[in-house]
Amino acid sequence: MKLLNSIALVTGSSQGIGRGIAVRLAEEGADLVIHGREDGSEAQETIEQVRALGRRACFIAADIGVVAQCRHLVSEAITRMGRLDILVNNAGMQTHSPFLDTEEADYDQVLNVNLRGPFFLAQAFVRHLRDSGRGGRIINNSSVHEELPFPNFTSYCASKGGLKMFMRNLAIELAPLGITVNNVAPGAIETPINRALMNRPDKLARLLANIPAGRLGQPRDVAGAVAFLASEEAGYITGTTLVIDGGLLWNYSEQ
Repeated sequence: MKLLNSIALVTGSSQGIGRGIAVRLAEEGADLVIHGREDGSEAQETIEQVRALGRRACFIAADIGVVAQCRHLVSEAITRMGRLDILVNNAGMQTHSPFLDTEEADYDQVLNVNLRGPFFLAQAFVRHLRDSGRGGRIINNSSVHEELPFPNFTSYCASKGGLKMFMRNLAIELAPLGITVNNVAPGAIETPINRALMNRPDKLARLLANIPAGRLGQPRDVAGAVAFLASEEAGYITGTTLVIDGGLLWNYSEQ
């Protein structure tokens, strides 16, 4: 197991891609801090899956759009698990909003969760690593939309473009501390956020026509890449984005 006895915090891990990442890291031997905005049956299901693999798990609620709660999440995770080795900034959100109709509150909500949260979570995490004299791993779940325009989702694209430059800059700054920083950039992944798409065969067919692999991605496709970047096998990889999209990015066209 590549991550035996490592301890990872995965934000937004109650369901979807985050759950897939948490379970995959547990399969590789890591103990997990599961995170969501609130406790509930979905979070408990993730914990049960991790514990079924023989690994420790706990749940901590936090709104990562609030800096004080980001810092509490990291400090509480360290208190309850003893230390942290891996931070996966997975939590994210998007809202459909034409640029001319976007309200300040909508913009703030998207940027706070998708960019502000990862920034200050990483800061608290890195301070912990520095003070304990250890290296570590930061992996951000970005999107193909750190590169690909997405009309009516300008705030989302801005947040993901910002996350790309955040990752690249941080990778250089933290390399002397033995900390690697990378992004994974999923394309169209079959998760709860895409339920509306799954219920529209016409829209789904148009999307699949843009994916050379001919299918939607699964959480496991993203989780495997995160597990690799978190492992020692990826110890010399930093400042890069690993695109996981079945070829969509290089084949996409608006229809």
